[in-house]
Amino acid sequence: MSDLSDDGLVTVASKFTVKETIDRLAATVAAKNMTVFARIDHAANAREVGLDLRPTELLIFGSAKAGTPLMQARQAIGLDLPLKALAWQDAAGKVHLTINDPTWLARRHAVGGDTEATVRAMRSGLGALIAAAAGADSVFPAG
Repeated sequence: MSDLSDDGLVTVASKFTVKETIDRLAATVAAKNMTVFARIDHAANAREVGLDLRPTELLIFGSAKAGTPLMQARQAIGLDLPLKALAWQDAAGKVHLTINDPTWLARRHAVGGDTEATVRAMRSGLGALIAAAAGADSVFPAG
């Protein structure tokens, strides 16, 4: 189950390392014929400038088929699309995977009306991707 917050962030525990979690997510995204736009290793970037950072990787991915209707309704949502997932290790060594809830993004950008089915489908699909990557039972609570 996820940790839901008022800022739209959803965090699930991962059973894998940060690298394995992002590897699994990237593979699942590709298998679903979605696009991986970028993978950013924040810890490696920190090391390059002489700073320490626990393992932290970001995957930017999405589907024009899902995202474009939302941008047609409200172009500013393009600021938050494509989707992003951050795998990170906390101070205790536990790994987490954090995403923005698509429902929250739609509310943030006042996207509604005929895009509600798209947002629901995006949320459901993203939940399945994140659960598979993290080895979690579920991401979003039922209902």
